[in-house]
Amino acid sequence: MEKISIIIPAYNEEKRIKETLDSNLKFFKAIKKNKILDFEIIAVVNGSTDKTLEIVKELAKKNKELKYLNLKRGAKGYAVIEGFKEALKGNSNLIGFKDADMATSPETFYELVKKINNYDGIIASRYVKDSIIAPKPTFERIFASRIFNFMIRIILGLQFKDTQCGAKLFKRKTLEKTIPKLTFSQLAFDVEVLYNMKRLGFKIKEISTSWSDKEYSKVNFAKSGPVMLLAIVRLRILSSPFKSLIKFYDWSVNASLRTRRRLNR
Repeated sequence: MEKISIIIPAYNEEKRIKETLDSNLKFFKAIKKNKILDFEIIAVVNGSTDKTLEIVKELAKKNKELKYLNLKRGAKGYAVIEGFKEALKGNSNLIGFKDADMATSPETFYELVKKINNYDGIIASRYVKDSIIAPKPTFERIFASRIFNFMIRIILGLQFKDTQCGAKLFKRKTLEKTIPKLTFSQLAFDVEVLYNMKRLGFKIKEISTSWSDKEYSKVNFAKSGPVMLLAIVRLRILSSPFKSLIKFYDWSVNASLRTRRRLNR
């Protein structure tokens, strides 16, 4: 029987983390009972200042399939990557992640498992044919997403219609080779993951999904958009003959920060 590790990053999710974990545990326990698929859920509490950690700890006491990490940093990408690393310590054949807001139901996430087949990875997409988004997103949100994905196609050559959907699944070997190449910990980490998988020659499938857009989504496109755009430009430069410029810039910034710390002591 194959085994899946499901990473769920959780930053200040006290209002909904119990519902999210209970729902996923119930669904995948039923799958496991029928000897279809073994599983574990790794909740990664990243920099939370509310009661998220306490809630996760209590649930973990009652469910052996639930593990958790408590990180001091709050970036989602960092949380997911650390979750991947934790999953790779075990024996899971499939490793994926989903957001804590239940935008992707357990049933919908399981579609990734059923359809991964001979692909190295599979991602849910809100913008391919037959996808269902409820409620319908605003024009501004659609416009921002389309512009961002257009820039990704132009700058990085990625042909996916939706790199940012929070439901992705990969085979173990895919992550084992990709993780050492990752450097981002912020919102654009999805793009870096897919870009490096493309460069490594892995086949990633994009499929339609059912997506429930949640009222309390933490993504602010006005603030995150420019940062994500700069991140993909940086990623492209790092894979070009000019990568030394970025490395020199990083070195100079870090050197400056170290100097400031010494002077402030």
